[in-house]
Amino acid sequence: MWCIPPQQNGQFVARMERVLQVYCRPYDPRRPVVCMDEQAVQLVSWSRQPVPMSRGRAKRIDYEYVRRGTCTVWMFVEPLGCWRDVRVSVQKTAIDWAHQVRALVDDPRYADVERITLVRDNLNTHDIGSLYEAFDPQEAARLAEKLEIVHTPKHGSW
Repeated sequence: MWCIPPQQNGQFVARMERVLQVYCRPYDPRRPVVCMDEQAVQLVSWSRQPVPMSRGRAKRIDYEYVRRGTCTVWMFVEPLGCWRDVRVSVQKTAIDWAHQVRALVDDPRYADVERITLVRDNLNTHDIGSLYEAFDPQEAARLAEKLEIVHTPKHGSW
């Protein structure tokens, strides 16, 4: 994790200590620690096809590109469980986050766990309230009950 901490900020220290405590836990398959983050990605294609390498000539590439839109790449990693999952969606709204979390909770890998410790950043859409926006109250409560949310400090990232 890298970060540029703010000066004299108790919330930063408290959240950093909490994350470090979670990362020091021994592996417990009944209470896995899963780290989650997402990133917007620009989709591009070449404006001209690269010319392949040939004898005596390096491959030639024109770095001009054509923008083909964007997508969001969601990464879920369980470091001590040696597992990761990458998913792609069109956008990253609160509803999208809620659906990604439901897919995590309902993954057969986690069918018998007591609770998933979900380490995540502070994006405003990454909130238990998003579950209630996306699903009926019973479903949202079921998902929330399976999660222990741990927030990374603001200005912190993996």
